[in-house]
Amino acid sequence: MNILITGVNGLLGYEVAKLLCNNPDHTIYGLARTSQLVQAENYKHIRTDLQQAEFITLLPQKLDAVFHFAQSEKFRNFPQSALEVFDTNTVSTLKLLEYARQAGAGKFIYASSGGVYGNKDIGFTEDSPVMGNGELGFYLSTKLCSEILADNYSVFFDVIQLRFFFVYGERQNKTMLIPRLVNSVLNRIPIILAGTGGIKINPVYVVDAAHAVVNTLKLSHSDKINIGGTEDLSIKEIAETISAKTGIEPIFEYTDSEPKNLIGDIQKMKHILFTPAINFEMGVDKLIKSISHE
Repeated sequence: MNILITGVNGLLGYEVAKLLCNNPDHTIYGLARTSQLVQAENYKHIRTDLQQAEFITLLPQKLDAVFHFAQSEKFRNFPQSALEVFDTNTVSTLKLLEYARQAGAGKFIYASSGGVYGNKDIGFTEDSPVMGNGELGFYLSTKLCSEILADNYSVFFDVIQLRFFFVYGERQNKTMLIPRLVNSVLNRIPIILAGTGGIKINPVYVVDAAHAVVNTLKLSHSDKINIGGTEDLSIKEIAETISAKTGIEPIFEYTDSEPKNLIGDIQKMKHILFTPAINFEMGVDKLIKSISHE
């Protein structure tokens, strides 16, 4: 297969590319704004920016599958970077969907977010309604817009939309949740908790997430699938696990606000894609060691 991966140097894209490159019958085209990281004979690097109007002309004319992981790093910067975020997160999705149609692709795998569901105490299934209003926030609105655009292309190829719940691992941007919590414990920075334990999430280690993503190539239909871990953990439990690994006692500060949980039901993921094999204690240990060695 000829396969395109956008955001190939990112946390998830890099792991997916390495797995796909293990199959010598695949040719992997990786798109990123930065220099080549993946090293394999069947890998071809395309250095460009999705905001550049001509990026489509750099892509192969024929393709079997697209994995679209790239997104703007300025997703928190609203409204100052709103146009750039929308262009990278949503306009590029439409351009890639149309490119995939013209290139004869059979599959388009889009990395969305579990955040499109909103928040509630129990886990969201793929049939749960999404939040289609201003409460969703700008970044998540761009992800939901891309989902809607992708739905329209399911008449041309399989569209598989993956809603991720807190992927974490080595190489992750230090501003993301799990690395931030590791940093807070290591440096004795107070961790603010809503209620008695903070929100609950089900984080998934990046290698497990990558195995699930690669297995979407085996599907023969369009679908929406949650990608998360097997453990529902509060922020306090996560910090205490980090504390047990580091020997450093976390500092907690409590607020009266109600925790807004974000948990993905992963029964479909386990049934048709992959069951996570690395529990949080194992995964965060790898992350802690990578941060400690920096």
